[in-house]
Amino acid sequence: MINLPQIDIIIPNFNKGKYLRECLQSVINQTYKKWKIYIVDDCSTDNSREILIDFKKEDRFNITLLDKNFGPSHCRNIGIKNSTSNFIAFLDSDDFWPDNKLEIQIKEMLNNNYDFSYTDIKFFFNDNKTNIDKTNLPKIYDLKKFITRSTMSTSSIVVKRTLIEKINFSNVQHEDFLFKCQILKKGNLAFKIFDTFVFYRINKNNRSSNKIINIINLWKINRLFNNLGFFDNLKSIISISYNSFKTYGWK
Repeated sequence: MINLPQIDIIIPNFNKGKYLRECLQSVINQTYKKWKIYIVDDCSTDNSREILIDFKKEDRFNITLLDKNFGPSHCRNIGIKNSTSNFIAFLDSDDFWPDNKLEIQIKEMLNNNYDFSYTDIKFFFNDNKTNIDKTNLPKIYDLKKFITRSTMSTSSIVVKRTLIEKINFSNVQHEDFLFKCQILKKGNLAFKIFDTFVFYRINKNNRSSNKIINIINLWKINRLFNNLGFFDNLKSIISISYNSFKTYGWK
């Protein structure tokens, strides 16, 4: 019988009090119970900290309150540093999981000896949960495929600690894209878990919805970190933009 491991869940938060309780409750509701949350609040000015007080009594919550705003990369790096488990999951504080997400994902990872996995996403815009669409992502990502079709929600991934021991989230725009590139650049593969998903919220005012800025940031990462030449970079950007349009449209 497989000895099921603990999973550490890293959650950065900044002014997502409107959605934070739903996010955290979705972890508490997991059918898989061997988890611990490492949530880092990035000096929120809304009601986030009031909400976190309600969860302080939870033994499996490790809460860090920053007195200065540093950004999501810094928060995720603190969470990773504080965590101890061999498996690490990520969840953004305006996303949430179905109840069986962790159980399905970790069991399939163990059964197939996967070190890095992701799921499809069910995405919706703002609070419109009556109009939810689901992605149909590739079965496997290597670096070459990922830089042409980069839809892989950070809130969906589970990764073995050994793969990210020397990798941090960088203080750049699209830090999550770069983080995944760094893992895949080492020759690692990411495998899709088919039987679950993550609920992914797209806010009109967040970075995911600003297409021009996205393109500029992706171009810089491909040039400076992925070492792509002009034409390979252009191919990457065009392909990512096309697949993004196919998935999300112009909303």
